[in-house]
Amino acid sequence: IGALAGLIFGVAVGLFELVHELLDRSLQMIRTIPHLALVPLMILWFGIGEEPRLILVAMGSLFPVYINTVGGIRNVDPKLIELGKSYGLGRAELVWSIILPAALQPILVGIRYALGVAWLTLVVGETIASRDGVGYLVQNARELLRIDIIVLAIILYAIAGWLSDFITRLIERRLLRWHPNYADRVKA
Repeated sequence: IGALAGLIFGVAVGLFELVHELLDRSLQMIRTIPHLALVPLMILWFGIGEEPRLILVAMGSLFPVYINTVGGIRNVDPKLIELGKSYGLGRAELVWSIILPAALQPILVGIRYALGVAWLTLVVGETIASRDGVGYLVQNARELLRIDIIVLAIILYAIAGWLSDFITRLIERRLLRWHPNYADRVKA
């Protein structure tokens, strides 16, 4: 949810100067608030359960995708855009055929980073504001001095994080197979 919102905001802010002027400052201001500092408010507003965790994970994953999407779009080589215009591409065709493919690599980096932030946020959210989940299990294990359960939970989080990053890298390789820096890796 957060990554999708970051992508939508990032594309809008990256492509349209008016949207950039209206939204970017506010989003940058919100971005500087540590989303984990909002845990007490989330518990107060939504109680202990799924809602605060979902909101915190979404907030944590929104901004890495947003920043990388805006940066990727704004750093597309102007010569590529000019070339597309000289071929008679309209605005939508320019975006779809040139701008988004050129910005895809930074966008995917933002998604990979957002996944890491999402895992971190989930761990903290489960540890502080939950009655279930691995984080809650760790809290109970800490109180009972069960180091074996704590180590097992850390291993589970590491495997889940690695697996999500691995899947994202596979998607990245597939989507960027046209890119010269990824073409050799696909063949190998």
